[in-house]
Amino acid sequence: MQIRPYILAETNWKTVKDTDYKVALLPWGATEAHNYHMPYATDNYESEYVAAESARQAWENGAKVIVLPGIPFGVNTGQLDVKLCMNINPSTQYAILKDIADVLLRHDIQKLVIINSHGGNNFKNMIRELSINFPELFTCSINWWAIGNSKDYFDEPGDHAGELETSAIMHIRPDLVLPLSEAGPGIDRKYKIKGLKDGWATSQRQWTKVTADTGVGNPAHSTAEKGKRFLEMTTLEISRFLIELEQTSLDNLYE
Repeated sequence: MQIRPYILAETNWKTVKDTDYKVALLPWGATEAHNYHMPYATDNYESEYVAAESARQAWENGAKVIVLPGIPFGVNTGQLDVKLCMNINPSTQYAILKDIADVLLRHDIQKLVIINSHGGNNFKNMIRELSINFPELFTCSINWWAIGNSKDYFDEPGDHAGELETSAIMHIRPDLVLPLSEAGPGIDRKYKIKGLKDGWATSQRQWTKVTADTGVGNPAHSTAEKGKRFLEMTTLEISRFLIELEQTSLDNLYE
């Protein structure tokens, strides 16, 4: 396998010391149950794949991007009773972000893109606070699964370990997906209270009271081809974003 100079974990000091990287990508996932049929590291495989493939396309178009090693743990405070679902609190995430920001700025990388793959991770307020402590760093986050209209690619995309996610992993790591006959139906229980059901009031779901198989969404119609098509669209859009971000001065972000 050829060394990819845009993947920090693979490249070397000989390359890094002479490369003027402009944008850092930070894959951020989680380690948690994904129905019966998918690996606990599903979110990590997804975020790392999306970051690497998007960076490849951006790099081949001249953008100096670098993919940092991924963070494998996410916010799973509602799943602590699911065996070995690993949790880190939002305050821990922010502490990690601050340390990463410090390193990047010491080496004149002023643009950070978080490639998020876990619905429990929400970086919006962290980015606000980071902008106070590190005003010279531009930080943004991308939920890769939210790009485009997933209903154009899937019969029933689902929320967690459903058709979208299962199809994505069938493309990325087919060796780790059990036969769909092993999967649960991903049926979830809805809130009784109207505001919570409609989404204008929010709270944390207690996962074991919502779903019996840890999935939310039916994976029955998943295919690797669907995952491939959706990921091609997603990574192309992100690569275009990275190219544009790399080329845009932080002093000239607004029209």
